[in-house]
Amino acid sequence: MPHIIITGGSSGIGLEIARIYYNRGYRVSLIARRLELLVEAAREIAGTGFAENRSVYFASADVSDELALTTAIRAAEERQGPCDVLVASAGRVDPQAFEEQSVSVFEAQLSVNFMGCVHAVRAVLQGMKKRGNGRIMLVSSGAALLGIPGYSAYCASKSALSAFGESLRLEVAKAGVAVSVSFPPDTMTPQYEKEVPLRPEPARRLMGTVAPWPAEKVADRIVKGIDRGAAQLHFGAALTLLSYFSAFIKPVLYWRLQRSQS
Repeated sequence: MPHIIITGGSSGIGLEIARIYYNRGYRVSLIARRLELLVEAAREIAGTGFAENRSVYFASADVSDELALTTAIRAAEERQGPCDVLVASAGRVDPQAFEEQSVSVFEAQLSVNFMGCVHAVRAVLQGMKKRGNGRIMLVSSGAALLGIPGYSAYCASKSALSAFGESLRLEVAKAGVAVSVSFPPDTMTPQYEKEVPLRPEPARRLMGTVAPWPAEKVADRIVKGIDRGAAQLHFGAALTLLSYFSAFIKPVLYWRLQRSQS
């Protein structure tokens, strides 16, 4: 049975991806920070007998802690077998104006959103290359495609993740490892529900009032992107156009925002 490891797999997009792969017959390993959510997620996926079900494994680790995350991934591979698919979806967002946000909160977003993914990739990449097979999906964000007021740390971290994924994909292309980056839109997750009330008004004006996507719909598209080894995965016409024509679209968006604030 193939094995998928998902960071940030205890809720939201990660949990929905885990559900899809479990139903495909994969061994699933979930890694997240909060143990109680991991237990609940495992029960959701495998039912009440999850403790005896060797197809679902979970480990508590902070992805920004390289040693803790590497230890958790090693334990998952010892239990479930080598990692065939890695989905790095752990994320954190704390909307706030740059000058008002503490250094610790700013750096925490960079550590989780960017370095957390880097640590996860580092833990599985060598094994994938040795076997000549593997798939890696880095879950970035539509926020990587433009600057959003109040989201300086989040946008920076997700943009960095996109560039990392592009570089890595070129490095390992001949080793049999496929690297993909996805750019989900606003998605109905527990994190989104906490974030939206804190979203600054300029960000609301720039981003508009588009309804969030259901997490299961985003997860389904991500899984299909992994299946075909897509280099980049976009969601909806607006984000797709922004990705390919940002040099023309962003100046207009920024001009409209500045005009509305004058």
